[in-house]
Amino acid sequence: MKLSIIVPVYNMAGDGKLNYCMDSLLAQTIADYEIIAVDDASTDESFEILKRYEQRNPDRVRVVSSPENRRQGGARNIGIELAQGEWIGFIDSDDWIAPDMYEKLLARADESGADVTGCQYQLTSEHSMNPGKLIVNHTPEHTGILGEKQYRKWMLMPGSMVIKVYQKSVIDQYHLRFPEHVFYEDNCASPLWMMHFTHFELVDEPLYYYYQHEASTVHRITRERCYERMKTAEMLVEGCMREGFYEPYYKELEARFTQLYYVNTLFSYMAGVRIPSIPFLKELRDGMNAYFPHFRDNPYYREMYDAEQKKMIDLHMKSPVRYALYDKALRMYRRIRYGN
Repeated sequence: MKLSIIVPVYNMAGDGKLNYCMDSLLAQTIADYEIIAVDDASTDESFEILKRYEQRNPDRVRVVSSPENRRQGGARNIGIELAQGEWIGFIDSDDWIAPDMYEKLLARADESGADVTGCQYQLTSEHSMNPGKLIVNHTPEHTGILGEKQYRKWMLMPGSMVIKVYQKSVIDQYHLRFPEHVFYEDNCASPLWMMHFTHFELVDEPLYYYYQHEASTVHRITRERCYERMKTAEMLVEGCMREGFYEPYYKELEARFTQLYYVNTLFSYMAGVRIPSIPFLKELRDGMNAYFPHFRDNPYYREMYDAEQKKMIDLHMKSPVRYALYDKALRMYRRIRYGN
């Protein structure tokens, strides 16, 4: 079999989200593929919907039910164990893809000899194939036979895993898997996985539709979600140390960790909560200093953040209390002054 498409599913029955995803997979223009849908202990009608797809398409759809909620990474791991394809692709169960996405990705792999290929994605807020906002995940600097230069780029900007197909023999050789029981599992898995592949090629088209809705993980900011993001960044460091990538790619790892663990968490948390927790802000600062105390000296840091962001980070590092007061006062001023 050429391709296994793994779909982790948790409570996606509402608003036709799961149906739209599954219909797009069944409309793929390639012939030799399977869809492995893993229901991650859903409490809605998701499993029943999947079973109906399996009954109507027994040669194409395989449905598996996890007895416990292992989160998206755990559900993907179940799918990997069952996959029979030479290639593996992933899709989130509230997203969908163009009919020729996998045909194009696999054709590029066949013609180039690459062991991983990818495309771009687009954002959309409606169930349609209308063009959405293009998000560039991969650049020409990512492509070709992978060496030190490309691996540095992959550590810094690994891109989304759902817009790639991976050669299963590499996954099996290195026993590549996802963190389980956490959100943001791609933050750890995506760069670590790419360090084991040797040749990437790009189909420079937005063939994946990333559905934006209020139930999306990225739209729900809580302290618990922040801890999950921080945990996956810690797991990335642990994985790099375990697999020998820590020292060769230290600067890139430091920059990536700074972004995931610290900067994204700090700014999204302050934007998402009404009354910030000072103990949490102190914990975030202390955790960053424990892993990479000199992160502000990193050359990538100077390029990645603007003057205001650096000013806010400096203030937070000096005094979380003063930072919290200043941040909230600034947000209030801008709401009054500019209405946003």
